[in-house]
Amino acid sequence: MRRAKFLMCIALAVPCLMAQEDSAEKRATEGAEAVTEGEGGLQVWAWANFVLLFAGLAWVFRKNAVPYFAQRAIGIRKGMVDADEARAEAERRISAVEARLAKLPADIEALKETALAEAKSEHEHMRQETAAQIAKISRNAEQEIASAGKAARAELKRYSAALAVGVAAEKVRARMSPATQDALVHGFTRHLTGAPQ
Repeated sequence: MRRAKFLMCIALAVPCLMAQEDSAEKRATEGAEAVTEGEGGLQVWAWANFVLLFAGLAWVFRKNAVPYFAQRAIGIRKGMVDADEARAEAERRISAVEARLAKLPADIEALKETALAEAKSEHEHMRQETAAQIAKISRNAEQEIASAGKAARAELKRYSAALAVGVAAEKVRARMSPATQDALVHGFTRHLTGAPQ
C-alpha cells in the first residue's frame, strides 16, 4: 500500500517536471524579448513549483519510505542475528563432531578391548563347559564300565557255576554204576521212611 502511494506521487511529479521543461522550451523559442520580460516572474514560479514538488516528494518519502526502510533494516538485522545463531549452532555441531572424531581411535580401542575380553570370557566359558561335559562323559563311561564289569563278572560266575555243575555232572555220571545207583536209591528210600540204615 505504501509503495503504491509512493509510486503514485512519483508518477504525478514526473508530468509536472516535464511540463516545466516544455514551458521552458516554449519560452526559448518565442524570442529573446518575451523571455527577458516574463523570465523573472516565471522563474520565481518555477522555483516555487520545484520547492513544492520537492517538499511533497520529501514528505511522501518520509511518510512511506522511512518506515519501509526501517522495517527492512529490522528484517535485515533479524536475518543477521538468525544467521549468527545458525553459524554458532553449526560451529557447536562441528566442534562436537570434531570432538567425537578425536575420541574415535580411543573408542575403537575400547571396543576392541571389550570384544577381546568378551571373546576371552566366552572362550573360558566354553573351556569350562567342555571340561564339565568331559567330566560328565567320563563319569558316565566309568559307570558304564563298572556296570559292564559287574555284568561280566555275574555272567562269568554264572558261566563258571554252569561249567562246574556240568563238570560235576560228568564226574557223577562217570562214577555212577548200576550198583551205586541202586545203593543210592535204597539209601534215599530208607531216609524217607525213617528206617534205620
